[in-house]
Amino acid sequence: MLRKVCFGMLLVFGVSQWGMAQEVKLKKAFNGKNFKGWVEPENNVWWTINDGVLKTKSDPEQTGSILWTDKNYNDFVVETEFLYGEGTVDTGIFLREETQQIQMGISGSLKRDMTGSPYIVGKGYPVEAEGVAEILKPNDWNTIKIKAVDNVYTVWLNGKEVVTYTSENVPEEGPIGLQLHPGRDMTASFRNIKIGEIK
Repeated sequence: MLRKVCFGMLLVFGVSQWGMAQEVKLKKAFNGKNFKGWVEPENNVWWTINDGVLKTKSDPEQTGSILWTDKNYNDFVVETEFLYGEGTVDTGIFLREETQQIQMGISGSLKRDMTGSPYIVGKGYPVEAEGVAEILKPNDWNTIKIKAVDNVYTVWLNGKEVVTYTSENVPEEGPIGLQLHPGRDMTASFRNIKIGEIK
């Protein structure tokens, strides 16, 4: 929430009401060279960096992996370009913890593309992102942007808003994570990852 004192009165504006999250300054969160700003998994065999691209690939045992930011965030906007690679791509972005995720790629439970839809542990997919089939470029780079303000998530795909969802039991803060789903044989790539904090 944004608070502003005017003429002795306390006015409270919702960030989303004024669209201020759209004006949040996004800062580069991935330098394209190394894992600075991220917690590289121990014995990392899943995540590689080459020419400014972060690529994830399943290991032979398909154990999966999560690449977390080394910083916790309260309210924020995260944006990244992504490219689906080989296999059945099942990835996503975790918001503050593992139970809150925006899906990218094929849902293991629904067996279809649910890009942009929230996946909440215990609830599955409570809502589905709209118009994704017409917006998503399956063989090219796409851009996803997620705004998380308190327990409200808004998602844009290639510049078009596809879903807004109000979650429950959301932690006040936590890291942001990129997922390589276990039990999959797949590759996916990310680049131009940016994060902006909403104060």
